[in-house]
Amino acid sequence: MTHLSKIATISRRGFLIAAAAGGFSLGWRVPFGSSAAFATDADDPEINAWVVIKPDETVAIRIARSEMGQGTLTGLAQLVAEELGCDWSKVTTDYPTPGQNIARKRVWGNFSTGGSRGIRESNDYVRKGGAAARMMLVQAAANEWKVPATECSAANGAVSHAGSGRMLSYGKLAAAAAKLDPPSPGDIKLKDPKDWTIAGRPLPRLDTRPKLTGEQVYGIDLKLPGMLIAAIRDCPVYGGKVKSFDAAKVQNMRGVKKVVPVGETGVAVIADTFWNAKTAVAALPVVWDDGPNNSVTSDTIAAMLKEGLDAPEAFIGNKAGDVKAGLAGAAKVMEAEFAYPYQNHATMEPMNATARYTDDKCEVWCPTQNGEAALAATAEASGLPVAKCEVYKQLLGGGFGRRGRTDYVQQAVWIAKQMPGTPVKLIWTREEDMTHCGYHPITQCKMTGGLDAQGNLVALHMRISGQSILASLSPQSMKDGMDPVTFQGLNAGGAESAFGYDVPNLLIDHAMRNPPITAGFWRGVNTNHNAIYVESFIDELAHAAGQDPLEFRRKHLKPAHFAVLQAAADKAGYGKAPEGHFHGLAQVMGFGSYVAACAEVSVSRDGHLKIHKIVAATNCGHAVNPAQIERQVAGSFVYGLSAMLYGECTVAGGAIEQTNFDTYNVMRIDEMPVVESIIMPSGDFWGGVGEPTIAVAAPAVLNAIFAATGKRIRTFPLAKHDLRQT
Repeated sequence: MTHLSKIATISRRGFLIAAAAGGFSLGWRVPFGSSAAFATDADDPEINAWVVIKPDETVAIRIARSEMGQGTLTGLAQLVAEELGCDWSKVTTDYPTPGQNIARKRVWGNFSTGGSRGIRESNDYVRKGGAAARMMLVQAAANEWKVPATECSAANGAVSHAGSGRMLSYGKLAAAAAKLDPPSPGDIKLKDPKDWTIAGRPLPRLDTRPKLTGEQVYGIDLKLPGMLIAAIRDCPVYGGKVKSFDAAKVQNMRGVKKVVPVGETGVAVIADTFWNAKTAVAALPVVWDDGPNNSVTSDTIAAMLKEGLDAPEAFIGNKAGDVKAGLAGAAKVMEAEFAYPYQNHATMEPMNATARYTDDKCEVWCPTQNGEAALAATAEASGLPVAKCEVYKQLLGGGFGRRGRTDYVQQAVWIAKQMPGTPVKLIWTREEDMTHCGYHPITQCKMTGGLDAQGNLVALHMRISGQSILASLSPQSMKDGMDPVTFQGLNAGGAESAFGYDVPNLLIDHAMRNPPITAGFWRGVNTNHNAIYVESFIDELAHAAGQDPLEFRRKHLKPAHFAVLQAAADKAGYGKAPEGHFHGLAQVMGFGSYVAACAEVSVSRDGHLKIHKIVAATNCGHAVNPAQIERQVAGSFVYGLSAMLYGECTVAGGAIEQTNFDTYNVMRIDEMPVVESIIMPSGDFWGGVGEPTIAVAAPAVLNAIFAATGKRIRTFPLAKHDLRQT
């Protein structure tokens, strides 16, 4: 890794505020600054911030975004390598650190990885980083041969001269190229995607082999000399604190080094092994102050949300025409109420972070979705200036939005401060992880729709009552008290999540009701339940109008939305299901992409559901790695269907009741349907991949269940319902 200059001066408060807002969104410079501004390793010359080429021809591509199984690392490397024109077989990757990013005036841009933004928000500047490095290598060769650069070309890791047939490899040119000034941003031309040879191809992921061999190190695997392990117990009641604990009762247990408070809400045991730390902290006598929320239950929360369905005041997210008049003049009015529960991220790797603190430096090694937010949390918890802190990102054993938060990072630093100079790895138990999540927000919804005499949808009112994520996690991101994230998939327009239906009289609003249980960003976020509410109700309206659900949607959907739905329906053989099998449809726009699904299910007379197949269609604009997109679609269906079938976190006494996978179930492999993907990139925008399709799996299956049984499912999980046919 390049040796970097001293971190630029920045106040801790200013950094914390910016990082908390989601990672600096203000203008950072184009990332092609000359490497001459920084000391570089003589043997590993840095061409620019994105590209280091070694004498053995290895190309190290720096990736600022986090890898958590979604394939961003490989996809971004493909984009850089495409413009660089290198030999893909020589490519490796490396993570720059958030501290280095500050030192270089945020040359790598945003370190936050969430909302399926890893590729779609950084594709332009990472491609330009690769192209700039290629131009510098070409210029270095032209200088060596004393010919115009226009007579030289680069491909497959080498520069050649058309006139003389001479050729030099990138490894031989790297040292000279690193000394050149970068090209002007205006002179950098990117390839047309139709000419791609590395990007756009279904290349194997770069992290597959180390995972298969066991070489891959996740945060929980990290080992440092002299490292100790900490296990924690945090107050189980949200809003509660530690009143007292008796350290003497466990201080002499095997391996125990120290018992320490963790903020106001927790206590940890530091020991030589995780088992010893876990055993001791479980035996530690703790008296909790439950605080004001120990009477909160699932029933009290449901009542709070129910009141919001008819509350007179609500934030308006999308409006057209006059919905009240439209409903009053409709020939038929339909109404349905839905409810969606809290759900856990349940990452395979529980929360963990390793910290080492001294008076002059605080370092953290952790799996994080937001390196800059983790650095801000480290500075805040340590009390040191940002310049004296650093975070080293590790591969994530699942993120799903949970690791965008930094509570576990702060805890690790607080613990390490109480044993200065010693690296301490904090590992949450599965029980701690399950009961201290930032859960998928809980909501209820009332849908009211009006049809005219011809069966056309003329009025639609969607009232959401429930939790705001931003209200607790990022209140500075609210807009005049409204949480715009609530309206994912429901917006009037735009490139992120536009509502697909043309309805002359429309009102979509949100009665914000915030229970004390923390809500967080959960893969697919609000698009998940919003798609269930909308697509289930649209299906109801179609049947009420006496029309086929596909044809009803054809009349009302905007073209880009219907195109993916038609593609999924056609490939699935919609309307021609085998005997005893039934189809259901759903579509949504989320995270910049248009997605749709057609599910095929059967339900036996005794109520056994079998999801046979789901065909999914995705228009994500550009397909950087088609094979990875297919895997993300299938993986998202596991997540979405698990949530629909089993996912529910209940509350008693202000605490979450589900503590492990014995009470929080997920799909088993024999329940997984066949998934067929249609990738239909239009090439005119950059959309997301990892999160959009999760939202269409559940409503497609629910609509197929209705076709099979005549039963509408409006509350979840499905496991609580009886599908037996009478």
